[in-house]
Amino acid sequence: MFNASKKIFHVAVILPAYNEEQTIVATIEDFHRALPDAAIWVINNRSNDATQKKALDMFSRLGCKGGIINEWRPGKGNAVRRAFLEVDADIYILADADLTYPAAQAEDLMAPIIAGEADMVVGDRHSSGHYAAENKRALHGFGDRLVRDLVNKLFRSELADIMSGYRVFNRRFVKSYPILVEGFEIETDMTLHALDKRFRIIEIPTDYRDRPAGSFSKLNTLLDGARVIITIWNILRYYRPLLFFGGAAVLFALLGFVTGIPVIEEWIRERYIRHVPLAILATGLEIVAMVFAAIGLILDSITYQDKRKFERELLALEKFKEKIK
Repeated sequence: MFNASKKIFHVAVILPAYNEEQTIVATIEDFHRALPDAAIWVINNRSNDATQKKALDMFSRLGCKGGIINEWRPGKGNAVRRAFLEVDADIYILADADLTYPAAQAEDLMAPIIAGEADMVVGDRHSSGHYAAENKRALHGFGDRLVRDLVNKLFRSELADIMSGYRVFNRRFVKSYPILVEGFEIETDMTLHALDKRFRIIEIPTDYRDRPAGSFSKLNTLLDGARVIITIWNILRYYRPLLFFGGAAVLFALLGFVTGIPVIEEWIRERYIRHVPLAILATGLEIVAMVFAAIGLILDSITYQDKRKFERELLALEKFKEKIK
């Protein structure tokens, strides 16, 4: 529990963990020291080392609230989904179990949530320069910037850190967020959901520490590079279908026009078409362009209706919350 202006907030710290025996004890101790009344939940995501045992021993030693939740489906997205389904709180703090995010700054991140100024607060690793100094993987930094710039352009936002794993949420966000992703793309998906559904986001600069010696990252440069490309593809396809399919329609329309130029010239000159295969190809390309344009318009309408439905569900959630108070 966290007392702010005589109002008590139940705080839950969510720590997804996969083979984090080197850091889990220090991470739990760090957050318990910073937030002694918070419930700390370790989401054990198929660890095959001593992560669970060490976490249980630490909970017993500290006597803190919380415990272990096991999620056997692999992926950080699945671990966070399990936590959001099972843990009940007013404020949720999400952090990695690798000791990279300082628990001492948790109260700073909670402040806008408590004040009612934000639905999600993101620990910004980039603005203070700590992430650039600690990150040893140049391609990861490039991927981060690529996704960030695309998201900011599409949603007209000015976010500095799209993929930060240090976040604080209010109950409204957590209980209305459908988690459909399974892996490390969860942070990007959270940001997209918040922007698309007009939740309030605040970024607060935080420190970032590299993993301690003996602890190894589960990220893979090539696989995560592929995930970045897939993420960009999905951002356009799911959140901006008119732009995605409309762009494809314009491309095929231009290809059809270029392909049809010799056919059109021939018809104007001779009133006869000798390049029949070329004429068929040009016609086919233009038909594909019209199909893509129609798909884009239909999906754009569906996306709009989905936003209307979400707003109604959000209002119903707020009314239910007021009723049970």
